[in-house]
Amino acid sequence: MNHLTVENALLQLHENGNQFLDVFSHGTLKVEIYKPEKVDTQTPHSRDEVYVIASGNGFFIHNEVRKSIKTGDFIFVPAKDAHNFEDFSDDFSTWVFFYGPEGGEANK
Repeated sequence: MNHLTVENALLQLHENGNQFLDVFSHGTLKVEIYKPEKVDTQTPHSRDEVYVIASGNGFFIHNEVRKSIKTGDFIFVPAKDAHNFEDFSDDFSTWVFFYGPEGGEANK
């Protein structure tokens, strides 16, 4: 069994000195913890992804649509879609789940 806590993942992230850190992988699934500092500079990704907000709040922009987000929220982003977080709190962090093939899964 793998058990990850937000606290432990953020501690590892802090020790690593980056804004994101791979914390788990299995098959096509890759899990990261992500804590941007003041500005989210990410660009579109090549695989489908899910965010689950671990702490804090702010706004999420997906294809130019801006939505309020908070701890516990679930966000799906198809591969190659433009997206980023804005105006987030200092304690903001999120789990990131990448999965499936390059280019994303077909919508059936």
